[in-house]
Amino acid sequence: MAPLHLTFACGDYDRTRAVSEGTIRPDGIDLTYLRLPVEETFFRMMRHREFEVAELSLSSYVLSLDSDDPPFVALPVFPSRMFRHGSLYCNADAGIAEPADLRGKVVGTPEYQLTACVWMRGILGDRHGVPFDSVTYRTGGQETPGRVEKAGVEPPVRISAIPPDRTLSDMLVTGEIDALCTPRVPGPFTAGDPRVRRLFPDVVGVEKEYYAATGIFPIMHVVVVRRDVYERHPWVAQSLYKALLAAKDEAYARLYDTSALRFTLPWLIAQFEEARALLGEDFWSYGLDRNRATLATFLRYHHEQGLSRRLFTPEELFAPESTEAFVI
Repeated sequence: MAPLHLTFACGDYDRTRAVSEGTIRPDGIDLTYLRLPVEETFFRMMRHREFEVAELSLSSYVLSLDSDDPPFVALPVFPSRMFRHGSLYCNADAGIAEPADLRGKVVGTPEYQLTACVWMRGILGDRHGVPFDSVTYRTGGQETPGRVEKAGVEPPVRISAIPPDRTLSDMLVTGEIDALCTPRVPGPFTAGDPRVRRLFPDVVGVEKEYYAATGIFPIMHVVVVRRDVYERHPWVAQSLYKALLAAKDEAYARLYDTSALRFTLPWLIAQFEEARALLGEDFWSYGLDRNRATLATFLRYHHEQGLSRRLFTPEELFAPESTEAFVI
């Protein structure tokens, strides 16, 4: 039987490299891997369902489950995980000395439903006394005017779009917004503009403290299969999961190669060893069981912030074929 041809749109990651290069192949599948920026992949998948398999924002995926006819089913594969305390920026003259000072302020965000921002709104509420509805939100393009929400949302907060010819980065510099929550570093901060600074100066320190207190390494993205493909070929869930798990395990081994550094970081090996000491041997774990608490926390935030009509459970997110395997 000829292999099933599927197109997989995903970022360029060490943990998916073996699949993208074809050195690890999913059983029964001929895979075309498209390396695309995440914003492009998400937009094209949410709006037009262009790919059979794709990396997708965890928040956007949960939003899609809340529809009458959910278009995707996910695998417990997490191509992007990231602590996001470093995603909060503020205008230096906005009077924000600590997180609690955000209450009553105007906070920009490219889209309200972005996974990184769902996480940070929840963390600010849980740990810093800043309920998600205690600020006013402005949405729009961060560096280029005209960005809109990929999925229609009506959150229970004060929220409005910025003018179509303006950007959030520019408005942060001028003080028209007090703070910005965003996955990407804003241009003025990169350029060293003194009018923009991070809310948490010691990002690594505060993120280590957060992990020590919660055990959570936030999940940003999942891998989804278009539901029509999954319903015709349910075996693809396990086949893709096994291949992506093997690729991630290979990335660990290749990263811990002291013969020559694979990435342009001088203390890469020491940082890898520190990550394992702090977060565990399999710190970028896949699968449902090891990530149940992290997923449950995110789903609670998503529901509390008005993005899902009901509280989902972690088990509802994934194809059941990808959450268990045979044993001998």
